[in-house]
Amino acid sequence: MNPESLELLEYERLRSLVGRYVGSEAGRRELGKIEPSTDRAALESGLSEAAEAMAWLKDAAKPKTRGGETPPRLRFEGLPDVDAAAAKLRIDGVVLDALEISAIVMVLERATEVRLALAPQSQFFPLLAARAAQIGDFRPALRHISGKILPDGSISDDASVALRRIRRDKERMRGDIQDSLERFLKTHREDGLLQEEFVTIRNERFVVPVIPGAKKKLPGVVHGSSGSGQTLFLEPIETIDLNNDLVRMGEEELREVYRILREMTDHLREHRQEVRDAAETLAALDLIFAKARFAQDFDCVTPRFSPDDAPRLMLKNARHPLLQDVLKRQQKRVVPVSLELDASRRTLLISGPNTGGKTVAMKTVGLMALMAQSALPVPAEDAEFPIYDDVLADIGDNQSIEHSLSSFGAHVARIKEMVEAATSGALVLLDELGRATDPEEGGALGVAILEEFRQHGTFTLASTHLLALKVYGSNTPGVVNASMGFNEETLEPTYVLRIGAPGKSAGLDISKRLGLPRRLLDRAHQAMSSTERDIALFLNQLEAKIGEVSAEAEELRRQKAELEAREQKLTKEMEQRERARLREFEQTAAEAQKRFEQQAREAIESALSAPEQRKQVEKVMRQVARTKREFQESVESLAHPEKAKKQAPKEEIVEGARVRLRDVSGPARIRKVLNNGLLEVDVGFLKMQVPVTEVTEVLKGDAPQGKILPKGISLTTGPRWDTLSREVNIIGKHAEEALEEVDRFLDSAYLAGVLRVRVVHGHGMGILRKGVQDLCKAHPNVEKYYPAGPSEGGTGATIVELKEN
Repeated sequence: MNPESLELLEYERLRSLVGRYVGSEAGRRELGKIEPSTDRAALESGLSEAAEAMAWLKDAAKPKTRGGETPPRLRFEGLPDVDAAAAKLRIDGVVLDALEISAIVMVLERATEVRLALAPQSQFFPLLAARAAQIGDFRPALRHISGKILPDGSISDDASVALRRIRRDKERMRGDIQDSLERFLKTHREDGLLQEEFVTIRNERFVVPVIPGAKKKLPGVVHGSSGSGQTLFLEPIETIDLNNDLVRMGEEELREVYRILREMTDHLREHRQEVRDAAETLAALDLIFAKARFAQDFDCVTPRFSPDDAPRLMLKNARHPLLQDVLKRQQKRVVPVSLELDASRRTLLISGPNTGGKTVAMKTVGLMALMAQSALPVPAEDAEFPIYDDVLADIGDNQSIEHSLSSFGAHVARIKEMVEAATSGALVLLDELGRATDPEEGGALGVAILEEFRQHGTFTLASTHLLALKVYGSNTPGVVNASMGFNEETLEPTYVLRIGAPGKSAGLDISKRLGLPRRLLDRAHQAMSSTERDIALFLNQLEAKIGEVSAEAEELRRQKAELEAREQKLTKEMEQRERARLREFEQTAAEAQKRFEQQAREAIESALSAPEQRKQVEKVMRQVARTKREFQESVESLAHPEKAKKQAPKEEIVEGARVRLRDVSGPARIRKVLNNGLLEVDVGFLKMQVPVTEVTEVLKGDAPQGKILPKGISLTTGPRWDTLSREVNIIGKHAEEALEEVDRFLDSAYLAGVLRVRVVHGHGMGILRKGVQDLCKAHPNVEKYYPAGPSEGGTGATIVELKEN
């Protein structure tokens, strides 16, 4: 496409506008690659993907779709750029740092979410599902890596057994050093050699602050001084070996961390191509859904492309997206543009008042053609375009002092370039054709230029005030006149494009509205020739006639809409009457069934009232219940024949449903169905996440809504219960700290309505196990406790059953 025309039509500003909806840096790179194309198959595929994404977002905005399920929200925002890290994976021996691995893990987790959400939707969203199917299954790989790197980039203690042991030994060593130094401070407290009584760290070694004179009296190593020189930081001789051991452990920790990072890098390296493909697919999907969100905000449609042998340019209520963006912030509305050209009518001449919107109309057509050929939805009710080889535009005043070009000279130079570049597959936009010169010569030149483009077979839109061009448009086959509307009463443009007749320039009328003195206007009217006045009068009458026809057409559209609304109302009333009839039938059937059941019960109990006949009575009652059920099914099939062949839908676990959970006494309401087999549920005032397998029953009916509290009264919820495994692990903790944690854990579990939990304390010397048992014995909410079974940890864990609240 012509670069100068792209600039004139503000294509880069449009791309920036779409960029607001892109969530990731990789997606923005994909957006930067977008440019107008002539590849029909690629364009249609891109627009179809955008259409599916628009449908996905539309479905996601509804409460329930697709058999009661709402499509999950796909997350692209905040995705890190992993191009550099993925490139390193191709180099053997290179070890990624923790943040690079963490970024790749985040991308793979998001890719897995997208794959699980889109891949199964091939029936409804085949193109998006095909994109998602390109993403590999990273769940096995993620199990080896996820959770080992913390959000701050440090390695978790759980990354390896050795790392946990080293860090535990380091903590123990720090405690020993701390105790040693505290004894040192206590011993020398009265010597007057200590500057202050605290322990600090210098050069990664624990030290104490002493006065300068203490250096000779206290054996040890000095690790620097304060800025004033009044404090020395001394490492006492008795802690040197301990500090050395601590430093050694730190080196062991670094080696183990490096080993873990190398192991994770090697694991990712095995999937380096899949990682790269997943990142590229996420970037492409990010852009596709950015197009869809742009389309939502700007009320866009996906345009069609006409066949090459029957080219057609059609816009219905199209809006310039950049102008719409500006006016939306001002809470104003864009006046839309509608037009149609085809193989037999390829040239549109737009005339009308100054400031009437001629240039905006042409820019709208040009920019939308570029959008369509960039596989972008366009802001319109409907749109169809040929696939243009090029878009050529001459819009605005191109006067150039630097190149000694007048407005007319620049205008002619630009048209010369366009004539040389034009082909039958081009779209040509000419603003104020024949401007900046004598009207008679400008009109003749304009006619020659339009005829040249018409002979080339281009689709051409031109604006003009020149009479010669308006006459050319009226008398030349394949050329259509159009005008921008003008309100004669208010002397203001309406910005409405009317096809079929030229419009007047209304220069004198607009000058009057803008306050030009009356005497100047009178002189101007007198200076006009009689021919010019007659033409102006004719154009006024023609515009008035067009207004009348438009009003009649609008009235016909209104009457048609009323008839359609009336038809819909009658249909709705018929449906309501049918539903009422069915309800009456069902009520009559229910009453008959109730009478039958009562009479059957009375007859059976009367005939078989003896105790020895009780089993026979129960058998007969079961037969009655079966007969009742068959009767109900018969009534249902008669009342709703369209459902007769359908099976009753199985109870589904959906958002908003009320369920019962294993080991939880009260009912719960599902807040959200998560992608990883978990449910986010409310239990009373508490929120928790549980596996789907914990659901034991889906309750029918709706739960009562919470009551509104009286004015002045507030409510604070109890503790949250967010744990997934319903257990607490206190291995390696001091007894007092561990028992406090268990006590809080039991309180939270009781308030959440959880009935069974596990406390993991390990074997050790039995101190923690005994403390937990003593705590459970005295705890008011504990029903009973006992050692866990072999599959749950044996004597290294205690099972606690809580009372029902």
